[in-house]
Amino acid sequence: MPEAKVAIITGAASGIGRSLAIHYARQGVTTIIGTFPADPHDPEETLRLVIEAGGRAVIHEVDVRRTESVEAFAQRAVAEFGRLDYVVANAGILRNSALEELSDDRWNEMLDVDLTGVLRTLRAGAGRMPDGGAMVAVSSIAGAVYGWEGHAHYAAAKAGVLGLVRSLAVELGPRQIRVNAIVPGLIKTPQSLDPVNSLGPDGLQQAGNDIPWGRVGEPEEVASVIAFLTSNDARYVTGQSLTVDGGLTVKMRA
Repeated sequence: MPEAKVAIITGAASGIGRSLAIHYARQGVTTIIGTFPADPHDPEETLRLVIEAGGRAVIHEVDVRRTESVEAFAQRAVAEFGRLDYVVANAGILRNSALEELSDDRWNEMLDVDLTGVLRTLRAGAGRMPDGGAMVAVSSIAGAVYGWEGHAHYAAAKAGVLGLVRSLAVELGPRQIRVNAIVPGLIKTPQSLDPVNSLGPDGLQQAGNDIPWGRVGEPEEVASVIAFLTSNDARYVTGQSLTVDGGLTVKMRA
């Protein structure tokens, strides 16, 4: 029987990260649940749901703004379970800021988490995984496909993730380490339900009416695609960005 795969997931206390940890549990993949101490969501709930699904996991606090923290996070997989096979850079922040209010500090804060934080996570993982591993970074239709007023810094970071993924796919190709991006559309997560920095519950519900699928997506529907991209079923897929949006970005406007 093959040894169980081991994955690290940043931002796994809620939303897509939590759903992915549960999905991996059902597949027999062990997870290091990455959580940020200031995150209001409870990583213990993720751990409980993973165990309930028959999986194995540990919680590890990680700050993707700090290289040493991310390195320790990736090393935890090797120290605890002897290997690291999958890396998912999912942690991110969302801040609403019009251009006239977009100070250097706000810009740098966003890119430090949503772009450079992704780099730190993939870099730490690549240095510890064997040839043939897989990595996925989470982008967004805001930046990868659309612009979004009041969110230029967020869109720039998420667009940058795609360039990062493509370049690392080429660089790590000789080691057969696959690097892909997932591009979620409107997904019902704590981030999108935030009425201050995102659409909020009412805005999400209204936006769902404009999606061909007739609703916004669920975190599980993104998590299952990430799991596919890290699986052997996607063994010849690298440097790609896969959009999960219920058809939103291909709908012709009236």
